[in-house]
Amino acid sequence: MKRSEINRILRETMAFLAEHRFVLPPFATWTPADWQGRGPEVDEIRDNLLGWDITDFGSGDFPRVGLVLFTLRNGSHLDPRYPKPYAEKIMVVRENQVTPRHFHHLKMEDIINRGGGNLLIELHNATPENDLARTPVTVSVDGLRRTVGPGEVLRLTPGESITLPPRLFHRFYGEPGQGWVLVGEVSRVNDDRSDNLFHEPVGRFPAIVEDEPPAHYLCTEYPRAQ
Repeated sequence: MKRSEINRILRETMAFLAEHRFVLPPFATWTPADWQGRGPEVDEIRDNLLGWDITDFGSGDFPRVGLVLFTLRNGSHLDPRYPKPYAEKIMVVRENQVTPRHFHHLKMEDIINRGGGNLLIELHNATPENDLARTPVTVSVDGLRRTVGPGEVLRLTPGESITLPPRLFHRFYGEPGQGWVLVGEVSRVNDDRSDNLFHEPVGRFPAIVEDEPPAHYLCTEYPRAQ
């Protein structure tokens, strides 16, 4: 992805969040200059990848295959300095913009439609070989037990949420004609470095072409403590 594209996406995302009155923590707007001289007092942000995460999953076509995430809080499985056992994200999903099919080895999560359009999600159980099972999938949608066929589209309208246990393949995108979707995620500790298994190989974090200076760092770009 080009840095100019990432900067534009950040501006568009901030405007969308403001429209829905979702307020991010102060470090969301820190510039590279604001990060200069930051010491170990912000290690929790650095070490747990809090903040902006914009990816095209290696597709080179962000509007078609991509996602914007902001990690608000997170702990660590391994670092006793961060004993928090939970995580929270806010995400923006555009119409027909696909997040590729994947599951998490350890993480259980609730995916919440917090406003905007409708979120379409496809589910598959995983085989022992980490392939797609052809069996019905039973999930909880706001406490209501629902069973759908493998790959069947389940629609989450604003206010609805779904619980995804570990090793449940999911693929989601915004419903065409309904607008962008503000999506929340509440989960166990999140580890995007090792806990994701994609059904088809993807690039989780983007390669960036630096055609202009960054407006804000992504969560993988923070400078180390001074």
